[in-house]
Amino acid sequence: MAYSGKKENSIHVNGLMYGDMEAELLLELEERDMLLSFNREITAIRDRKELLHKVYPRLQQLFQVEDLCIGLIDDKAQALDVSLRISSGARRLQARYRTLLDQPLLYADCFVDANESASSLVTVSLKAGLKECLTAPLQKGNDRLGLLMLWSEGADHFTPRHLRLIAAMADQLSLAVGNIMAYEQIETQLAEIKRYKEQLEEERSYLQQEVGRGYTYQDIVGVGPAMQHVFEQLTKVSDVNSTVLILGETGTGKELVARALHHVSPRADKLMVKVNCATLPANLVESELFGHEKGSFTGATERRIGKFELAHKGTLFLDEIGELQPELQVKLLRALQEREIERIGGKSPIKIDVRVIAATNRNLEEEVAAGRFRNDLYYRLHVFPVTLPPLRGRMEDLPALATHFLEKYARVTGQPAKSLSAKAFKELMAYRWPGNVRELEHIIERSILMAPGQLIRQVFLPSAKEIKKAGLPAEEELKSHAENERDHILKVLNHCRGRIYGSGGAAAILGLPVSTLNSKIKKLGIAKSKLFNYKP
Repeated sequence: MAYSGKKENSIHVNGLMYGDMEAELLLELEERDMLLSFNREITAIRDRKELLHKVYPRLQQLFQVEDLCIGLIDDKAQALDVSLRISSGARRLQARYRTLLDQPLLYADCFVDANESASSLVTVSLKAGLKECLTAPLQKGNDRLGLLMLWSEGADHFTPRHLRLIAAMADQLSLAVGNIMAYEQIETQLAEIKRYKEQLEEERSYLQQEVGRGYTYQDIVGVGPAMQHVFEQLTKVSDVNSTVLILGETGTGKELVARALHHVSPRADKLMVKVNCATLPANLVESELFGHEKGSFTGATERRIGKFELAHKGTLFLDEIGELQPELQVKLLRALQEREIERIGGKSPIKIDVRVIAATNRNLEEEVAAGRFRNDLYYRLHVFPVTLPPLRGRMEDLPALATHFLEKYARVTGQPAKSLSAKAFKELMAYRWPGNVRELEHIIERSILMAPGQLIRQVFLPSAKEIKKAGLPAEEELKSHAENERDHILKVLNHCRGRIYGSGGAAAILGLPVSTLNSKIKKLGIAKSKLFNYKP
């Protein structure tokens, strides 16, 4: 039950009895002094522990109570979270604060079961043996902060004067608690700012490393005519801002070429930012590309700039562009055409200066015909297409590539470079390389690890079953070692227009003595009529 009581008619002060008016005046003066002193003590407090250290002794002295607590509202749980130190032992409870009223109230144990306004905190404490509970809400304006609660083991302990005092003290405590919560929020925000600053420093360090990697065309291994043609194409667009579309199978080195193109361009001192359209969830691609404003969707707790903004004045590399969702293809097209983007939840467009390099292993013409890729976006990206040949189409580069990877992993491991035996090299040359240069690198690395000495006698090529899983065409799966060797020699002979001897001849490219090559040509049944007509 809750009640407010009546004013006392007389009071003893310092052993003397005063009448109503005198007593009232003395009480008001005394209460005013206590409140002023209380206010001075808590005004400058910015820490919860300090508040409890100063407030608890003063309240216990004034009200002569067995227990008291200040409960603060937990907005996430929509509850009042406090620790109770009652006779039944310490308990941590949460009470639905919608039941708490907006004025000081006194609860007695004999009426608590029938009182719907009593919270579970009050109910538990009274049922545990305490007789009365005096409560006062803590609030700042219309915002509820929590509740001040005092408990007594004796009945009729609290008086109307206590109600008046707790109301005034609750107002002062509300200011102190509000200040503490605001200070804590500032501390949290400062901690967040520090965390974001550290994160940005890490990202900046990473991006500087990316800038410093400095890939150029000289870092791409390719001595044969197929790659030389690629280099010639790239040279034509090195100094311009035209969009470049890099086409090629998985593992042909599309990202390496994109980085080299960026680092020989006028934008080399700015960032090249990569976005893999295939690995991002569909619901995050738009935010990743264009950014978002705080509160624009669930989970958007902070404003975030997108990759387009991050790549301003630099290069944006859109890898696996063929995987981009149709609804985002429209927004990408607009960004390319208008040279501006808009963050999710943003109110105005943002101008950008970005050079776009896109890459895909898909046939975009087939994707357009199937309705999975917009033809207008395709033409926008297809300004300058560069097709990277598969490794099986430039086998003349394999010796140089193998040597490159042998030296690379020697540097990584800090050991002397290993070499390939003639048998292992022949196996590499006879293999069809569905995974291209990336597959070659992985096989070289594995072979280095498995080789007991400095000579690699065995290379660990995939089995026929593994090749089938990789999706290699059936006619290629069934070719024998001799057939693959014959096809490769034919291709090299066609490239050399039948020339076997001298610099640039087939024997030099294949790394074979002229006599050995002639023997193979005879053994494999390669006739002159086959030359210049071979199609891989």
